[in-house]
Amino acid sequence: MFSSGFMILREGEEAAAETVAEETAQTAVGLNWETVWLKLTEFAVSIAGKLIVALVVLFVGKLFIRLVLRMMRRSRALKKADVAVSRFLTSFIKMMLNIILVVIIIGVLGVPMSSVVAILTAAAAAIGLALQGALGNLAGGIMILIFHPFHLDDFIDAGGYSGTVTDIGVFYTVLKTPDNKEITIPNGTIMAQPVTNFSAFDTRRLDINFTVAYGTDLEKVRAALLETAAAHPLVLQEPAPFARLTAHEDSALKFTLRVWVKRADYWTANFDLIEQVNQRFAADGIQIPFNQLDVHVIAKEK
Repeated sequence: MFSSGFMILREGEEAAAETVAEETAQTAVGLNWETVWLKLTEFAVSIAGKLIVALVVLFVGKLFIRLVLRMMRRSRALKKADVAVSRFLTSFIKMMLNIILVVIIIGVLGVPMSSVVAILTAAAAAIGLALQGALGNLAGGIMILIFHPFHLDDFIDAGGYSGTVTDIGVFYTVLKTPDNKEITIPNGTIMAQPVTNFSAFDTRRLDINFTVAYGTDLEKVRAALLETAAAHPLVLQEPAPFARLTAHEDSALKFTLRVWVKRADYWTANFDLIEQVNQRFAADGIQIPFNQLDVHVIAKEK
């Protein structure tokens, strides 16, 4: 009797324990899912709120940048400054304001600023090593604006290329060649090499070489050159034209004609004088020689 009662009691205790265990497990599972869902909901709401704020900051920041740039373009100081300086400063400030806006948005999204600063420092070091040429071009652009070796619309020779300056950017300078090609030259390359500015002064000296045959009357040639130059309407009379014998070549005497013209008339005067001097030589009977070789034969004595 006692044994049977003990067995019944033991079985009841085991059944009660199993029931309690099942209820505890179900409760724990229910609580875990509810906790997870609650955390996910809170995270989504937090992210959504930050994203909305970030979008608002982005929108307002873009409007602010546009307003700043518009005020800069309308400012009297920039209007009085060189056009290249104005464009350079506008581009540089726009770039810096956009970088600041990105940093602010990262902060709004909840990223710790200490981490942002550390990342930016590491990125700046890596980018600095990878983009040494770009930083050199930026420094070159700043040097161009400080020392003004040339301005917009100047005709220059730089980096092995010649053309009219159409734009001076933060990193590159753009040239337009006489045959209507666009050449983009890094600013670092320009500042590392000599720059020839053909537009620095209002006038230019034009040097043209002519050859005549040996035995020609030197004064006749010189008079023909000076009279032709003096009669040309684009040739300036002060400084006066210059014409002299400058070299004895293998088959000819070389004369150099030097005249001063206005910068815009350089090529027109060059081509006109070549044609007109050729006509004057023909009219005066001045011979333009061809390359020739005199051969002297020495008879061998028998």
